[in-house]
Amino acid sequence: MTDVRVLVGTRKGAFVLTADGKRNNWTVDGPHFGGWEIYHVAGSPADPNRLYASQSGGWFGQVMQRSDDGGKTWNTVGNDFAYQGETGDHLWYDGTPRPWEFKRIWHLEPSRDDPDTVYAGGEDAALYRSTDGGQKWQELTGLRQHPTGPSWQPGAGGLCLHTIILDAANKDRIYVAISAAGAFRSDDAGVSWTPINKGLRSGEIPDEDSEVGHCVHRLAQHPSRPDTLFMQKHWDVMRTDDAGGQWREISGNLPSDFGFPIAVHPHESETVYVVPIKSDYEHVPPDGKLRVYRSRTGGEEWEPLTKGLPQEHCYVNVLRDSMAVDTLDPAGIYFGTTGGQVYHSADNGDTWAPIVRDLPAVLSVEVQVLP
Repeated sequence: MTDVRVLVGTRKGAFVLTADGKRNNWTVDGPHFGGWEIYHVAGSPADPNRLYASQSGGWFGQVMQRSDDGGKTWNTVGNDFAYQGETGDHLWYDGTPRPWEFKRIWHLEPSRDDPDTVYAGGEDAALYRSTDGGQKWQELTGLRQHPTGPSWQPGAGGLCLHTIILDAANKDRIYVAISAAGAFRSDDAGVSWTPINKGLRSGEIPDEDSEVGHCVHRLAQHPSRPDTLFMQKHWDVMRTDDAGGQWREISGNLPSDFGFPIAVHPHESETVYVVPIKSDYEHVPPDGKLRVYRSRTGGEEWEPLTKGLPQEHCYVNVLRDSMAVDTLDPAGIYFGTTGGQVYHSADNGDTWAPIVRDLPAVLSVEVQVLP
C-alpha cells in the first residue's frame, strides 16, 4: 500500500511523520539533530530514500545533511557555500557598500529526475547547485551578478533566497524568489536571469512599481500549467499566466492579503491555498481564528476552511515553507505552525486534524508519496 512521509524542519530538530495512504494513523520519528535549527528538509522525487536537510546554528554555522535511507540515518556532506566569482558589493539603506555575506541555506530543491542533483537557496540571495549528492556546491553566479543586484535589500528575515521552482515542462527554466528583491526567471538553466515583477506594487520602496525591491514571500506552480504561477507577497496575493511577464492581484475576499505560504492543489490547477495572517507586524491569524483559505477559481473567490482548526484564541503563524500537498486523490494538504502543531487534511482541505502537537516552532513542511 502507498505510504505518506511528511518531513518537518523546526527550530530544534527535524521530524519524520509517516502513515499509510489512508492518512489516519501517524508515526512520529525524531528529533533528528535535536537542538539545531533545521530550516528545510526535502526529499528527492527521483529516489524516495534520498533526503536532504539544511542544519544551522549560531555556533557551528551551516551544516548540510543527507540521508540515503529515508531519514533513518544521516551523514554530513559538503558545506562549501562560499560566494564564488567577482560578485561585488550591494548597497544598504544608507547607501553604504556592503559585501555579500553567507549566513545560511533557507531552501533545498532536489532535481525531479536525478537524486544527486539538488539546488540550494541561501542568504545573502545566492543560488547553489550540487550534482554529486551535496558533496560539492557551485554558485550560479549570474543571479547575484544581475545589474540590479546592488540595489537588493533584505526583508525582515534577511536577504534570503527562499523559493526555487524547477519547471516540469522546461528543463532549462528555473524560478526563484528573494526577500526582498523579488521574483526572477532563468531560461538557460541558471546562467542568466530576468526579473519578473511587472504588476507588483510595494508602497514600502521609493518607486512602488520598481523592477526589483518587492518582498515576495512564496511562489507556487502547477505542473500541468507551467506558465501559471501564484504568489503570496508582502501584502497581496498575485497570479501570472505568462511565466511572470505580468502579474495581477487575486486577493479578492480574503480577510487579509498578508501571509507567507501558498500552495496549488496537485490535480486542480485552479485550486489554490493560502493562510492569511493579520498584518506585517502582527503575525497572527485574523480574529484569533486559524483558517486556511481555498480558491477553486484561481483566486477569484476564496472560502475559509475551518473544520478541525482552532477558531478562538489562536495566535500562531505559518511560515513560507510550511505548507505542502501530496499527490493522492483526494489530495492531502499539510501545514505546520510556529506553535509546533502539524495539521493535515485528507480531503482537499474540507476537514483538518493535527498529526502532532507541541513540536518546536515549525520552519518547513514537505510531503512525499512513497511507492
